[in-house]
Amino acid sequence: MLNKLKKIIFTIQEIQKLPIVTIKFTKMNDESINNYTSTYKYFTKPHRLKLFKNKTIGVALIDLNLYNTFEDYYKSINGKNSAAYYSRKALKREYEFIEIDRNNYINDIYEINTSAVQRQGKKMADCYMQKVETYKNERNYKYYGVINKDNKLVSYCNIGFYGEFTLVSTLLGHKKYLNDGIMYFMLIEFHKKMFENYKNNGYKYIMYDTFYGATEGLQLFKKKLKYQSYKVKWLWEN
Repeated sequence: MLNKLKKIIFTIQEIQKLPIVTIKFTKMNDESINNYTSTYKYFTKPHRLKLFKNKTIGVALIDLNLYNTFEDYYKSINGKNSAAYYSRKALKREYEFIEIDRNNYINDIYEINTSAVQRQGKKMADCYMQKVETYKNERNYKYYGVINKDNKLVSYCNIGFYGEFTLVSTLLGHKKYLNDGIMYFMLIEFHKKMFENYKNNGYKYIMYDTFYGATEGLQLFKKKLKYQSYKVKWLWEN
């Protein structure tokens, strides 16, 4: 009981010290407005603990403006047993990062989703264990994947674009290939796109959910990629 109380006190103190940023939902249009609206409402609705809003505390962000170029960012994640090290491991094994149409990889996605019954200590949701026959593409989303030299999809991610930030919405890899560094490779290649194609178009942040509630393993994964914990005030810009 005493250790639990100490942990709660430490977490409260940690939250109080978090840097605060304001991020806008902007550049919506008639085709993307529904997704923008539902995401904004989800982020700003009361958390189940009722003490704060849903996605406002401990939000995992990369602030693109902390780095002048992708090369600067890459240097910050390099070193022994680093994110860059594991990404290079995937490159050596001839994996390739591509933008995908998920409907061209129905079987591979189902195989990825069902390759592990549990992830991060939790049972996979039923929706992942059922094969989807047709995927609907959101207008403000892009879909990326990692394929092997046989053109087999071994991991994929769904990325939402919201004007000032992008959201890593779904990120999954095939259990059989995880030790090849495919997940680090996936996100580093996506981060490269953000620096080279989107930073100069008003995009300031990459968001990957929150730190609180994530397992120690997932927290470490985010930290290796230089995601940092923030308090966020979400704004809606018409």
